[in-house]
Amino acid sequence: MEFQSNSLLALFIISMSLIPSLSEAGKMAIYWGQNGNEGTLAQTCATGNFDFVNIAFLATFGNGQAPMINLADHCDPTTDGCTGLSSDIKSCQSKGIKVMLSIGGASGSYYLSSAQDASQVATYLWNNFLGGTSSSRPLGDAVLDGIDFDIEGGTDQHWDDLARYLSGYRKKVYLSAAPQCPFPDAWVGGALETGLFDFVWVQFYNNAPCQYSSGGMKNLEDAWKQWSSVKATNIFLGLPASPTAAGSGFVSVKDLTSQVIPAIRGSAKYGGVMLWDKYHDDQSGYSSAIKNHV
Repeated sequence: MEFQSNSLLALFIISMSLIPSLSEAGKMAIYWGQNGNEGTLAQTCATGNFDFVNIAFLATFGNGQAPMINLADHCDPTTDGCTGLSSDIKSCQSKGIKVMLSIGGASGSYYLSSAQDASQVATYLWNNFLGGTSSSRPLGDAVLDGIDFDIEGGTDQHWDDLARYLSGYRKKVYLSAAPQCPFPDAWVGGALETGLFDFVWVQFYNNAPCQYSSGGMKNLEDAWKQWSSVKATNIFLGLPASPTAAGSGFVSVKDLTSQVIPAIRGSAKYGGVMLWDKYHDDQSGYSSAIKNHV
């Protein structure tokens, strides 16, 4: 009996060693802010599904433009109507969730005209959303955890300068980026070479040459290997949260959990999954369905 007990104990220890620890488990990021019917920021964090929330978007900035945040129907920044989000941000952070401000977007008006322009934008971001001070903080007195670069237009110039300036402050500013999956990214490829980005959630959708197609992993796997060479702490698999969230690239829960995640999860820089966006996730329940498999 003693021999049998020792054998069972050994088998238990071996089996437990094969199970990834919670610290190694993938995380989930979500974009929030572009649909007034997606619930509040606090409700988003209360689901317990997300480790990062990107507030989208600071859509106007750079080249001398007055910066302007656009949160769709959630609030009106022109009347200081978004300052109430401060309590929601703090609620999220109290749960250990990192809240980032996403700058750019698919339809914003933004670009950086020079390194000096990048410096001015960094100062604005620091004083109005991060650890600095300003009399006109659009989201109130909450201090966001970092800045997300969702750059999909303008030019490819000086984003590296902006990353360097933001990384130079006394308080840690987390940096993330949401490049398209064709490698290297046309807009922020140069900025990513700085090695200053903590999280890179690659958009593996709306790009047939590098996204998953039913029954075919090769395009995505090849692109993932390329993105794994980026000088960043973690690479995330960016996906639409429902079939209507993007033109193409939606991956069913079955395919994601049985094919896609097993194929990439073993890579050293695998961080988890990013979803666009909270409104579409509400319609599909996607994050809840995949949470335990990420």
